[in-house]
Amino acid sequence: MSDSANTSEPNPPSPLFSSPHSEKAGGTPPVVWLIAGLVVAVAVGGMMLAARHNRDTQPTLLNQPLPPDPYAASLAISGIQMSTASNFAGSQLTYVDGRIRNIGARTLMGATVQVIFSNDMNYPPQVETTPLVFIRTHDPYVDTEPVSAAPLKPGDEQEFRLIFERIATDWNGQYPEVRVVKAQF
Repeated sequence: MSDSANTSEPNPPSPLFSSPHSEKAGGTPPVVWLIAGLVVAVAVGGMMLAARHNRDTQPTLLNQPLPPDPYAASLAISGIQMSTASNFAGSQLTYVDGRIRNIGARTLMGATVQVIFSNDMNYPPQVETTPLVFIRTHDPYVDTEPVSAAPLKPGDEQEFRLIFERIATDWNGQYPEVRVVKAQF
């Protein structure tokens, strides 16, 4: 054997088996903690804002009628008619059409209504809360638009349409009660 084979320097250690490099002592920099705190604060603020928005637009108890808006006495609802149709998915839609007249002194820019489908025991088995939408055209099909697109001025009257995908099976088949629970001006 040759001396060069015995006197060679040992191979450098493999990177796989080397010890990890030591990081600078002192822990996580304060800037990282500051950024993490800001991210958490923004996330919590967003959740609180979303919860507040949902609380403002949804009834607090399911299937419970809300009190009418104070201006509701100035919004006369009449001519309620109902019809049904099947959609492309095969489910049945129920339409509640009617007229609303503004007999008050303010211009209505938006409204939320509750539709109460009663049963034979005069208990509301289904209470639906939905934005009021006006009928814009009848031909070639009924097209709707939000109240804000055509505000209801004092003395004006407009047709509306409300669409529901499901009606409770114990509904008594009578016309539902439609009432304004929130008015925007």
